[in-house]
Amino acid sequence: MSTHVTHWIGGRPHPGAADRRGDIHDPATGRVTGTVDLAGPEEAAAAVAAAHAAFPAWRDTSLSRRAAVLFRFRELVHAHSGELARLISAEHGKVVADAAGEVARGLEVVEFACGIPHLLKGGFSENVSSGVDAYSVLQPLGAVAGITPFNFPAMVPMWMFPVAIACGNTFVLKPSEKDPSASVRIAELWAEAGLPDGVFNVLHGDRAAVDALLADDRVRAVSFVGSTPIARRVYAAAAAAGKRVQALGGAKNHMLVLPDADLDLAADAAVSAGFGSAGERCMAVSAVVAVDSVADDLVERIRARVARLRVGPGDDDRSEMGPLVTREHRDRVAGYLDSGVREGAVLAVDGRDHPVPDGAPGGFWLGPSVLDRVTPAMACYRDEIFGPVLGLLRVPGFDAGLELINANPYGNGAAVFTGDGAAARRFRNEVEAGMVGVNVPIPVPMAYYSFGGWKQSLFGDSHVHGTEGVHFYTRTKAVTARWPDPRGAAVDRRAGAVRAGGVDLGFPVNG
Repeated sequence: MSTHVTHWIGGRPHPGAADRRGDIHDPATGRVTGTVDLAGPEEAAAAVAAAHAAFPAWRDTSLSRRAAVLFRFRELVHAHSGELARLISAEHGKVVADAAGEVARGLEVVEFACGIPHLLKGGFSENVSSGVDAYSVLQPLGAVAGITPFNFPAMVPMWMFPVAIACGNTFVLKPSEKDPSASVRIAELWAEAGLPDGVFNVLHGDRAAVDALLADDRVRAVSFVGSTPIARRVYAAAAAAGKRVQALGGAKNHMLVLPDADLDLAADAAVSAGFGSAGERCMAVSAVVAVDSVADDLVERIRARVARLRVGPGDDDRSEMGPLVTREHRDRVAGYLDSGVREGAVLAVDGRDHPVPDGAPGGFWLGPSVLDRVTPAMACYRDEIFGPVLGLLRVPGFDAGLELINANPYGNGAAVFTGDGAAARRFRNEVEAGMVGVNVPIPVPMAYYSFGGWKQSLFGDSHVHGTEGVHFYTRTKAVTARWPDPRGAAVDRRAGAVRAGGVDLGFPVNG
């Protein structure tokens, strides 16, 4: 049965007829399973208007009331996590178990945001001057927007909107048009939790919707996750419009394997981090940097594990890896296997030959692939492939491996596998990446820390969720206050609060 997905604006589905629609595909079969409305300037303006109108009342809603709504929302998402996972799998292609894990990690941020009464505590200093107190408060920005990618249609939005809404902002989510259904279901759960109309809105669309959000003066801040070229464009446009902006871009995540590493652990980690969700993760390991003395052994262990992976439809419990999200993306990723060989890499595992026993012929299939003897000059290393292609580079030792990693323009995540604590500590200290793993291949921080990279993996100063997320969605107001003593001016003068003889035109100083 074909589905039709429309926007969620002002607490209900948008009633208007769309001028444009996009197709929704089942990546496992290649068939069109539904359509999604694509917003133009009019729909974007309606979503922002709903958020803007809802802001004053939500800003003034008590912290305990906000927390209560968040707790109810958390319980509803948890209760419907299986349903959300199936929606994600049907439109993205990842296996249901992986989609369920995505929902669970997103819920961690909701749980973090439930502590908003504590997170929004300001500071207070008594008697900073005679009879004068000073304090600071954190206040919300207004209507804010989140622009999120196809690879995590639940988790990445949940990195943003729970904290933004808990802080008193209203939110417009622009998810990927490739897998839009989960975002609308989340909006329905927000409404069921008691969130007032207009506080959370969903706007589907492509570049036209993004450009409309970036141009709207009522949008006070923009959060973005996607490729580096688009992150750079979003950052430039939003900053030029005077908006606060955090734009998380692409990645080339490295895993350095030293000679003293547990090679079985390292091989397991490389396969898990390289091919989970078909490699369509911003934290996927796409470059294994192995010291020469263990490289051949590591490649053979990876090859043996890849041969046992079961590729198939996401709704099949036996499947460990699903298809890619679109036919075009599958073809692009497969093209790096040919270009890698042309440039001198060795195709140790060709995913185009990987069996897909239960895969439909029209599905967007590409099995796990391994390119050995990759060098930094090759396109398969320079580019963010965003698919199930693991490149293995060889280095003579630790120093050469660290230098290679730090020379890469991306700085999202990096990991080291070693049994040497001193080497691990040096790697953690010197590697130029925002998230670091020690014998952990995908070092995604817990919700109370913040997620984000360095260099061309981040445009802006703030990472998402955690305390940086709270700071991003609030602004600090410092207040200096003096109350005249009710016992009269003579007491105030003795306290130094009033200059005897009248007005003082001097610059205020502490005293």
